Amino acid sequence: MPAVGAPEIERVFREEYGRAVAVLARHFGDIDVAEEAVQDAFTVAVQRWPASGLPPSPAGWIITTARNRAIDRLRREASREDRHAQAALLHARSDPPEEGAVRDDRLRLIFTCCHPALATGAQVALTLRLLGGLTTAEIARAFLVPEPTMAQRLVRAKGKIRDARIPYRVPHEADLPGRLRAVLAVVYLIFNEGYTASSGDRLTREDLCAEAIRLGRLLAELMPDEAEVAGLLALMLLVESRRATRTGPGGGIVLLADQDRSRWDRGLIAEGQVIVRQCLRRNQPGPYQVQAAINAVHSDAPAAAATDWRQILQLYDQLVSLTPGPVVALNRAVAVAEVEGPDAALTLVDGLDLREYYLFHAIRADLLRRLGRTSEAALAYDAAIAHTGNAAERDFLRRSREALTRA
Repeated sequence: MPAVGAPEIERVFREEYGRAVAVLARHFGDIDVAEEAVQDAFTVAVQRWPASGLPPSPAGWIITTARNRAIDRLRREASREDRHAQAALLHARSDPPEEGAVRDDRLRLIFTCCHPALATGAQVALTLRLLGGLTTAEIARAFLVPEPTMAQRLVRAKGKIRDARIPYRVPHEADLPGRLRAVLAVVYLIFNEGYTASSGDRLTREDLCAEAIRLGRLLAELMPDEAEVAGLLALMLLVESRRATRTGPGGGIVLLADQDRSRWDRGLIAEGQVIVRQCLRRNQPGPYQVQAAINAVHSDAPAAAATDWRQILQLYDQLVSLTPGPVVALNRAVAVAEVEGPDAALTLVDGLDLREYYLFHAIRADLLRRLGRTSEAALAYDAAIAHTGNAAERDFLRRSREALTRA
């Protein structure tokens, strides 16, 4: 059996961590026990797999090893009259059957973490940690907060679940709509982390994109009457359709305007556009539906020059009215630059408080470049480079800055 290197073990971790935690959480009825057991199993994998090779079913190996490790630890703790450990061990022996509206372990874990006893931000962050296997730093980037702040939030969220004795169980049908907003936010943030990884050498993480779309499809089956569920699925499909063209042969970033549109996935585009049209007929606009419509306009254009930027700007105006915020305003400014010019867009960007967000500096740098304000653009590129942890993004920004200097 061939030896396994660290990159392969890391790939298995990224792909299987969330599934393993979800399965073990159902098995033991305790999220902390599940997460610790899965982490223990991967520690064992790091020790054994380099010599023994990858097992036939890495996911099955991790789940079995984690289960056995957890049971051993719970038995030791239960023998010391630890009632918490005794309860988890008893739950493991009973192994409750699948039932209720949510039949997928990972989707059920999302709904469980999105319990109304937790603040919305804590719901999203905790689920990203448990299900997506994202690091605290990656989650902090998604929330635009410092890493220590996010670490404290995660600790408090787990403490809330423990102290309030929030059960790991399927929510009743009547409870599902009330938890939908946080659930959709979780799925979308998982997709965003996959589409542009916050750290590492590669721009994307295909496993997270695939998982988010899979969860989106499950949600659409579970809640077919929710327009925003359909809108999120359409948005992810349309954005995912461009993934193969976002990087060149060497892994460098290719901007939307320069992508080979003949290589876009027409099947995903067709599916996404059908859903967008269905959403329009429902006439129940929401943020995910509007974002899906924006991407549908992009996918309609046979070439970048044919993009209907005025329609996109109108959709961003609608999005701002639905969810006002600095990130939405920043994206709207990109459309303003195409319709009204870079000067008008720069005025809008300079009024935003997003100094810790790399895209703020990257967009500002491009606008300054287009206005011929070279020295200011160079400083903005430097700030963008300093605020991104993704190697592909840094390389692209450095090349842009070097081109600016040469010019």
